[in-house]
Amino acid sequence: MSSLAADNGIVTVPTQRTVDQAADALASLIQSKNIILFARIDFAADAQRAGLAMLASQLLVFGNPRAGTPLMQAVPSAALDLPLKVLVWQDGDGRVWLSYNATSYLQARHGAPAELMTAIDGIGALVQAAAAG
Repeated sequence: MSSLAADNGIVTVPTQRTVDQAADALASLIQSKNIILFARIDFAADAQRAGLAMLASQLLVFGNPRAGTPLMQAVPSAALDLPLKVLVWQDGDGRVWLSYNATSYLQARHGAPAELMTAIDGIGALVQAAAAG
């Protein structure tokens, strides 16, 4: 799996942690930075409740209004991709990954000014820290 899929802007980072461990680490990092964790969706658990089987997969939705609001004010369509999201998922070989939209992709997608992207560019560091361990 490539670190950055150039055609779709998704950055995917490997981890040796389980999905639960990586999602827990990311949630802790988010909260330690005083960023709001809006939602943590456990897709596999939801699938199980519906009588379906799915590999472990969780989506964390988070952000900081001080960072996102100016971006959405300047480029309202950015709200389609905000708050930020990280998918923590397991593949068919048992490997675990963290995936998110590259800020360069979001900037190009919405035509946002570069200076407004710096406020959300820390997502890469959060994901790398959550993946380590």
